[in-house]
Amino acid sequence: MDKKLVEAARAYHALPQPGKIEVTPTKPHHTQRDLTLAYSPGVAVPCLDIEKDAEKAYDYTSKGNLVAVISNGTAVLGLGDIGAMAGKPVMEGKGLLFKIYAGIDVFDIEINEKDPQKFVEIVRSMAPTFGGINLEDIKAPECFEIEETLKKELDIPVMHDDQHGTAIISAAGLLNALEIAGKKIENAKIVLSGAGASAQSCCKLYISLGAKVENIVMVDSKGVITKDRANLDERKAYFATARTELRTLADAIVGADVFVGLSKPGVLTQEMIQQMAPNPIVFALANPDPEISYEEAIAARSDIMMATGRSDYPNQINNVIGFPYIFRGALDVRAKAINEEMKIAATLAIAKLAQEPVPNEVISAYGNIPLHFGKEYFIPKPVDTRLIVRVSMAVAKAAMESGVARKPITDWDAYEEFLMDRIGRMTHLTRRLHDAAKLRLRKIVYAAGENVNVLKAAAEVVHQNLAIPVLLGTPAHIQKLAKDNEISLDGIEIISPRSPEYKGKRLQYAEQYTKQNWRKGGVLNEALDRMFDANYYGMMMVQCGDADGLITGLYSNYHYLSQVARSTVGIEKGHNYFATMHLVVLKSGPLFLVDTLINQNLKADTLVDISVLAAEKVRCFGIKPHVALINFSDFGSDDADSSQEARKAVSILHRDYPYLSVDGEMQINTALNTKLRDQRYPDNKLQGKQVNILVFPRLSAANACYQLLKTLGNAEEVVGPIQIGLAKPVYFTDHDATVKEIVDITALVSIDSSACIL
Repeated sequence: MDKKLVEAARAYHALPQPGKIEVTPTKPHHTQRDLTLAYSPGVAVPCLDIEKDAEKAYDYTSKGNLVAVISNGTAVLGLGDIGAMAGKPVMEGKGLLFKIYAGIDVFDIEINEKDPQKFVEIVRSMAPTFGGINLEDIKAPECFEIEETLKKELDIPVMHDDQHGTAIISAAGLLNALEIAGKKIENAKIVLSGAGASAQSCCKLYISLGAKVENIVMVDSKGVITKDRANLDERKAYFATARTELRTLADAIVGADVFVGLSKPGVLTQEMIQQMAPNPIVFALANPDPEISYEEAIAARSDIMMATGRSDYPNQINNVIGFPYIFRGALDVRAKAINEEMKIAATLAIAKLAQEPVPNEVISAYGNIPLHFGKEYFIPKPVDTRLIVRVSMAVAKAAMESGVARKPITDWDAYEEFLMDRIGRMTHLTRRLHDAAKLRLRKIVYAAGENVNVLKAAAEVVHQNLAIPVLLGTPAHIQKLAKDNEISLDGIEIISPRSPEYKGKRLQYAEQYTKQNWRKGGVLNEALDRMFDANYYGMMMVQCGDADGLITGLYSNYHYLSQVARSTVGIEKGHNYFATMHLVVLKSGPLFLVDTLINQNLKADTLVDISVLAAEKVRCFGIKPHVALINFSDFGSDDADSSQEARKAVSILHRDYPYLSVDGEMQINTALNTKLRDQRYPDNKLQGKQVNILVFPRLSAANACYQLLKTLGNAEEVVGPIQIGLAKPVYFTDHDATVKEIVDITALVSIDSSACIL
């Protein structure tokens, strides 16, 4: 890894506090009564109930949503046997993925024990704490013995994801690739490079799905595993081929339909691929560098179907498509195991999902590249939020049908709603924004180019390949700041609007500005003067097509910036106002707060405009908008000016935008407490809807609300300010924006061209 990535990784794991996960209370704990109930003497009540009936532990404790990620650090990622303690960051990372994708809580447990029997004893003794156990990064062959023993002795789901996760996702992809190729799995000739835990589990699952063991050839570091090889262990012997004339991968690959690589980079060549059967299927899954590069593979054969473990190529075999949802389904029916039926159900659910039409939000997240079932899309994308519903439900049903479920689901519609709520709570939105931005690199201008945080953010943007940054400012000053703070300026363009070098551009922009504003008193001499200002210059770069977007706001007054924006890029057609909103992700779901920076005291026409703009933008995030106009009064309970303006706005919205889910005026607690609101005001137009957009009557209220949530740490994620209503992507930051916040806004600007974001 390069030096910048090394330092960034250290900072990420160390700051603002060490580690990636924490334990947070789920019950009130502020009063003496709270503590009396939480601990002594109140805690005795559930303890005694559980003593009588162990199943009550699921009702009174976190057991039912708690998974242990357990490792001894003997086979960590591509690092090998680095020890239990050194593997802890990986286990914490796995816990993070469980939480953000499926809402599952995790304790990571690193056990300093290599003896498989002793390891099993340790895990067995702590098993009552958990609803499931995810074994991770344990080397073969010990991992087989450990998993098999624990599965026999424990009555909770146990899965070694290194084995079964790869098997499930690759099997789903294989079924679809074979269908596209017009082949059947029972006839497919399959070659595997690698014979470890993952390879053996893949083969077993392929066989469960119909593959013939006699059609499988497995190759390890010594060559083809044949029946005449001496000293084969029992597991490898099962996959040994009778074709003893085969000795090397080059021998085995001739005429093969499928290659699955679980080994190391460079072992597969273009010549080998050319020896495969028509419509060859190549899964090169060594990570980060596959057995053959994607470019080399598709150059070797035009009829190839290719998958890798990487996100920057089509058909990524990524375990995160499976394990969070497999455990979600298993936990929700209190399964006693994760059995073969459940793994097959997950495989078939993933395969089937890839054959369905792809939602717009997924297509948008991948740069609006058409995605449809075929050679370049036969595995669902990790950002596809349908996965939690399809896979979890399939696993839960299989657990029930195979007899390992202790709490059968009877209302599947309600269960689907429960799973959808998990999606709302765990949006992992920033990652989706970054992934989308990387697919279409845009030139983004930073007006405050001499700000240290902007410099750091621009360097990070280059490192992440999110955009092409342009800094406005004095080159010598920027270079000195970069040197003093050890910031690389590689890949970053610097423009000095005041420099004689850009006299021609200043004139071009001034002429265009004058043309746009001549009916508002605009004259060329004044326009020329304004082009020395980084904000005017940068916004005219965007207006004239010399840049794709601009970020400003760290130094400048928002009222001033709004005037500059109106006169340069202008307001979106069909609207008279623009605004900003912040997305605050709470445990209850995403909440958009409008207007947090621009408009002061909002009249009815402004409220109407920004409500419609906010709803349009939220819909582009793949979220159905439900809008509440906020005030201190509820549905006419007060006649203050702000209340009257809100009521006028609601009346206009109901008349002119009947499709929009909106009502008000109402207090925040009325808006967000759906049950209370609907009971007290049964005729409200939001009946049964969870509000996700709050439009405030004053900037001060919206700004204070999001600042409070952000400062108190009640939000899992804060994204913004998000611009709504300007004709082109000009975004304002908070004055105290951090490097991360500037990077996140860069992703927003990069993919926002006054159309859908995701």
